[in-house]
Amino acid sequence: MSSENDKYRIAIIGTAWPYRGGLSAYNERLARELIGMGHEVTIYTFTLQYPTFLFPGKSQYSDDSAPGDLKIVRKINSVNPFNWITAGLSIRRTSPGIVIIKYWLPFMGPAFGTILRLIKRGRRTKVISILDNVIPHEKRPGDTWFTRYFIKACDGFIAMSKQVFNDLKTFTDKPAELVPHPLYDHFGEIISKDEARKHLNLPGKEKIILFFGFIRHYKGLDLLLEAMNDKRIKDAGIKLLIAGEFYEDDKPYLELIEKYKLKDKVILKTGFIPDNDVKYYFCAADLVVQPYRSATQSGITPMAYHFERPMIVTNVGGLPEIVPDEKVGLVTDPEPNALADAILKYYNIGEQYFITYIKTEKQKYSWDRMARSIISLSHVQK
Repeated sequence: MSSENDKYRIAIIGTAWPYRGGLSAYNERLARELIGMGHEVTIYTFTLQYPTFLFPGKSQYSDDSAPGDLKIVRKINSVNPFNWITAGLSIRRTSPGIVIIKYWLPFMGPAFGTILRLIKRGRRTKVISILDNVIPHEKRPGDTWFTRYFIKACDGFIAMSKQVFNDLKTFTDKPAELVPHPLYDHFGEIISKDEARKHLNLPGKEKIILFFGFIRHYKGLDLLLEAMNDKRIKDAGIKLLIAGEFYEDDKPYLELIEKYKLKDKVILKTGFIPDNDVKYYFCAADLVVQPYRSATQSGITPMAYHFERPMIVTNVGGLPEIVPDEKVGLVTDPEPNALADAILKYYNIGEQYFITYIKTEKQKYSWDRMARSIISLSHVQK
């Protein structure tokens, strides 16, 4: 009989180097945690993740060299059913005890669902899926069928927010656990605000708030730009640093900046931010604002926790679950006046008040907890 203290051959299926972004960072960080616990881990990533016409950014690929401490095998073509068969059989031959697979987009359902069925056929392999979303932010035909096909191939699930946990229950009653997104702690150590601003050529003494991450409609950057037009915000001399790549047409955002005469209030760093630069943006900011219209959870929140930056989040999805209001940050409505009120309230209360709570609260979000929850869930019988 297996136990939670046994060591396993683990396959992680999903995004990793040479692909860039939060999904890669997550899978690689989880692999390191599992390796540190004594497990044998291989990440099986894509030969083709998205067809070019489906990818909204400028590049899917990292400029960094391959991580020397991880075994990463490029194996999966997301749109080639013949590849799904060969990939599934190939991974099956390695006899993994546990397969971990992150699910974030129904587009991946057919590929992942087929590969998992082939890996499990005739084996005792357990499949645990870490769910970013069950119901996507931007709905498309086939979403429900693709997701159901994927879910039926899994044995258990980790949801990182209550909304995702509840959404999952509309598809299945298989074992599931709610475990918050761990901190992204691989972007470097906290540096001083002065050092970070000097590196980015930002003014040393001014009030600067940060919007970080790729830019899409549901993330509400336009709402934050509307808030920046509030006379009180302008009079307070607050500036907005936008750091992230446009995943849609930038024209509406640039037109808002022009319309409200915000050119001297908005600092645009709208390209992909390499991992080794992330610390400068977070440490340079007084405050991280997530003005989302909709959300499940956000990878920006654990980054802000790691760098001990207070947050303003909107009361949508799972965002308020891990940002206790008036402790590590402020929770507000996704509309311009409410965002402006919250920004002004933050500066009135003061940064140090929030940082005191953040230092305590961040201890809850460990990779050890995530890894042990996955191993434990793989032992649940259904």
